[in-house]
Amino acid sequence: MTPKAPLAAAALLLAAGLVHAHGDVNPQPVNTDSLPELGEEWLIENPYRAETAGPEVWWAAVTIGDSGYNQNCARCHGLGVVSGGLAPDLRFLEAAEYGDEWYAERFIHGYTQDGTTKMPAFGEVLGQKAAWAIRTYIETRPEDGALDAHSDRLHAIRDELAAGAANAAALKAELEAIAVEVKTASGAPVADSAPYRAALALDGSPEGARSASDTLTIGLSATQ
Repeated sequence: MTPKAPLAAAALLLAAGLVHAHGDVNPQPVNTDSLPELGEEWLIENPYRAETAGPEVWWAAVTIGDSGYNQNCARCHGLGVVSGGLAPDLRFLEAAEYGDEWYAERFIHGYTQDGTTKMPAFGEVLGQKAAWAIRTYIETRPEDGALDAHSDRLHAIRDELAAGAANAAALKAELEAIAVEVKTASGAPVADSAPYRAALALDGSPEGARSASDTLTIGLSATQ
């Protein structure tokens, strides 16, 4: 299958799924003040990828996109970008320019069929920074079963952290190593995964350990 073939399939699914998925939606504002300015002209490639903008900007975009997606998109496309079947699963839209261009077109203009709006136009209301932050969050979602190979160890780490593990630094390094192995559905090089977020939470404090344990609990339960 050529690289563009999955995109074509996703586009067909999106066009079909949106017929039933979207009703009237009032876009909710997204605070993007911490992200770099992008100018007025819309881009056709995600500027917030880590290899382009650096890891700090990338992570800011992921977290802002997480909030923006859940306020504006999850109703139809599913929590965590996991579709329940009514709307297409956006995780499979490739993290590449040809996927970005299609995404931007739909985000800006929405989708209308036979005079009925199936997806509202978000471009003028939310703006370009919010668009690419949401895109960054979407493309970093792990593929199905991405944590299966590490499930037993992640449960053990969770329990160690909940019990007040004294070796939090070693567990942080192990979580970081596991996070590198988690694959995205879009082909993006880094996944926004439970082990990734748990590793970030481990700052040497008891609160950080509890937060990391809770993050793993939530992330592992979502894979069941």
